[in-house]
Amino acid sequence: MAENKTNGANLGFEENLWLMADKLRNNMDAAEYKHVALGLLFLKYISDAFEEKYEELSKDELADPEDVDEYTASNIFWVPKEARWENIKKNAKLPTIGQIIDEPWLLLKKATIH
Repeated sequence: MAENKTNGANLGFEENLWLMADKLRNNMDAAEYKHVALGLLFLKYISDAFEEKYEELSKDELADPEDVDEYTASNIFWVPKEARWENIKKNAKLPTIGQIIDEPWLLLKKATIH
């Protein structure tokens, strides 16, 4: 019987991760899906950094946790309320989830282009 050799990187969640990815992908072409998956990973990453800074600013009575400049001064992306991870999680099963994710960023992009 052949010995099952691994590099030790198998943490036990890979199968579940693939099942979730397949469910998310559904009938989408892999070339398009990578943009969706990478976009969500990026959004989660910046949301985590934003939330950490938001909590810090909330404890400072002289700071405004909704002031964009508070975040840019620390090289952290400011995340609009509608695009924050908690809002996305809350609305994840709605058929309009794509719009919920896209619209705040499109509005922010328009506001920053002069």
